[in-house]
Amino acid sequence: MSLRLFAALNLPDGIAARLTALMKGVPGAKWRPRENLHLTLRFFGEVAEPLADEIDAELAAVAEKTAPFALHLKGAGSFGGADPHALWIGVEPSPALSKLAAGCERAARRAGLKPEARAFAPHVTIAYLSGAPLESVLAFQSRLGLFETPPFEVDRIGIYASFTRKSAPSLYRLEAEYPLRG
Repeated sequence: MSLRLFAALNLPDGIAARLTALMKGVPGAKWRPRENLHLTLRFFGEVAEPLADEIDAELAAVAEKTAPFALHLKGAGSFGGADPHALWIGVEPSPALSKLAAGCERAARRAGLKPEARAFAPHVTIAYLSGAPLESVLAFQSRLGLFETPPFEVDRIGIYASFTRKSAPSLYRLEAEYPLRG
């Protein structure tokens, strides 16, 4: 059996509530449900159970060496340029977050996965877009240009399994959590 896995930070309920309140004003947006709001640290892809066990052990080791830290979300943007396909909320630059993501990347490589081709760009995807007018997307980004959440503590990472569904958002299931203990 194999699972489609990724490592991520879950968002506190208060932060997630602030994001869900922003989900309006863009025709063609498929807003993400609360349970799908997260910050991906590393996508592992479809992996067989023996490899999933190796990733599990490697992530536990990363968490043991990482101290809890504060983080806050800031600003908004989109992916896709003139043909946008997703809306996101950004993250205030954080050396601790970058270090944690690099640890997740090293964990993936030690488990035998290929290096991630894209540079880590921390964000929380809040909508996928289908035919959204560019002017609506740009207005959304402009409206949220100064958006910022209060800081929140990151004290654990999770590994999630992703299950795609035809007529509903993907289902994410928490497989394991790793408290930050460094």
